[in-house]
Amino acid sequence: MKFNKYNDSYNIIGDKLKTIRESLNFSQEKLSNQLALLGITLYQSDIYKIEHNERTVRDFELWGICTVLKIKAEDLFYPNTKK
Repeated sequence: MKFNKYNDSYNIIGDKLKTIRESLNFSQEKLSNQLALLGITLYQSDIYKIEHNERTVRDFELWGICTVLKIKAEDLFYPNTKK
């Protein structure tokens, strides 16, 4: 399946996700494990690809990420740090 890109990226939340995740002292592995408890399979490599704008993010994955990190989806969009 081919996905459209925005400014040569597959998503616009990657940069903010990495910043927020690191500020909360969450490793990619810890985030992956916590998502698994919600029934969402995102491997550490998937999180890496999201943070480097190499992978799209499904709506339920976004919900899970926000739930685990205890943030609002808007926190990943504003201010938009995408260059």
